[in-house]
Amino acid sequence: MSFTATEVQAMQLAMEAARQARAAGDTPFGATLVSSEGEILHTSPNRQNSTGDCTAHAEVVLVREATQRFGPERLHGAVVFASGEPCAMCSGAMFWAGIKRVVFAASTQDIGDALGGPVLPARCAEVLEPAQPAVRVEEGLLRDEAIAVLNGR
Repeated sequence: MSFTATEVQAMQLAMEAARQARAAGDTPFGATLVSSEGEILHTSPNRQNSTGDCTAHAEVVLVREATQRFGPERLHGAVVFASGEPCAMCSGAMFWAGIKRVVFAASTQDIGDALGGPVLPARCAEVLEPAQPAVRVEEGLLRDEAIAVLNGR
């Protein structure tokens, strides 16, 4: 699969947000929103621990912040680049926000291998496969870098 320079940059921003999350005491995940026109709009880190909000996964934080900043219509047709595979909750949030494409780096298996702990085995693509309208899911962009971030490197 081939990705554009802007897509790689968006994922690199998500990785930096993941590093920031780790530095803040949160789990190391980040997400970047790219408009349907290809403009990088917003990046958010995971904030579960720092806010005490179990729903503050990077993708949910991204949807919340971007909606407040740009309005809900700006998310319709957009793309989310996530450092880790979005869970079922995050997949649903992105669907309801009108996201049309999700690209992630590290898989759920990679995350479980690196961090241990609880794993929700619902894969993002499986959650979104029957969605109408459809949401395209792609994986593996900068996977090795994402695994390094998960491992604290």
